[in-house]
Amino acid sequence: MKFVSWNVNGLRACAGKGFADIFVELDADFFCLQETKMQPGQLDLEFPGYTSYWNAAEKKGYSGTAIYTRREPLAVTYGIGVEEHDHEGRVITLEMEDFFLVCVYVPNSQDGLRRLDYRMRWEDDFRAYLTGLAGRKGVVVCGDLNVAHREIDIKNPASNRRNAGFTDEERGKFSTLLEAGFTDTWRFQHPDEVKYSWWSYRFHARENNAGWRIDYFLVSEALKGRIEHTDIRNDIFGSDHCPVCLTLAE
Repeated sequence: MKFVSWNVNGLRACAGKGFADIFVELDADFFCLQETKMQPGQLDLEFPGYTSYWNAAEKKGYSGTAIYTRREPLAVTYGIGVEEHDHEGRVITLEMEDFFLVCVYVPNSQDGLRRLDYRMRWEDDFRAYLTGLAGRKGVVVCGDLNVAHREIDIKNPASNRRNAGFTDEERGKFSTLLEAGFTDTWRFQHPDEVKYSWWSYRFHARENNAGWRIDYFLVSEALKGRIEHTDIRNDIFGSDHCPVCLTLAE
């Protein structure tokens, strides 16, 4: 059972850079998108055999998530049930027979960390949402989590120490989520490998591989034994992020 997650940084732009061919090539059962930057009806992009679900931000051209699935869910929910957080199209949850799939685009703390306090509230509320789901059945969480957890996950840790995505506060919240019963699947399989999933468009960052690993698949304890394969497809272009992949045993 194959999952793919990709922050496309604007699906309409990515569609002009080969998205459809990449989608077909990756051949996933579940294909999760973040930062679609779309309102309903702005792009007709469907694939045979897939059903799609969309959560758009109220603000046009901002945020947004989507999931394409070949498997019919038992239920679909949007947001996490907290009014403060549910206006930006950041979360879609599919309930399947034996697990929940949560696609998320975590808020960025922004330049000058002006949204860090909000981010901390988000982290606590999102963790509560996930642990609630995990109390019912297995959980797969994927998306742009907007944090490089460890120094191995970022090219220049010293110079980025107080930048959004690499603050002690954000990294600490990620550790707390893992301690609550979730596994970073790629790091579980690749404990010492350096690989990134996002590169700034500035300073030839991708050309120089000066990147960050901020896109993840996490699984709850109930699914940890089913992890078969993980990958970061840094050979795929079309966005400032690359797709990340997870295969679970049936």
